[in-house]
Amino acid sequence: MSLSTVLSPALREIRLFCCQTGATSTGTRHFIQSAYPLIKKSNPDLPVLIREARGTPARAFARFERGVERHVELEGLSAEEVEQKVTKLLTTLPS
Repeated sequence: MSLSTVLSPALREIRLFCCQTGATSTGTRHFIQSAYPLIKKSNPDLPVLIREARGTPARAFARFERGVERHVELEGLSAEEVEQKVTKLLTTLPS
């Protein structure tokens, strides 16, 4: 499944955290630049929060209905690896 498709209605929010200058967050920053427009175009009402702060480890959080949250660590990954992990996070629904 691609991030340019409509995501499940059970997904309520996406949060991406990374360091704005750290080398270990480079893949996450490139992912944000390339994937954010695709996600918002297909899911305009889905909140996508991006937080950049010095020293923050790269992570992605997904909040689903009933307050269920999942996250993945993205530290030191390439943009392609980040996309794979985030896609899996967003498309694997909680049971």
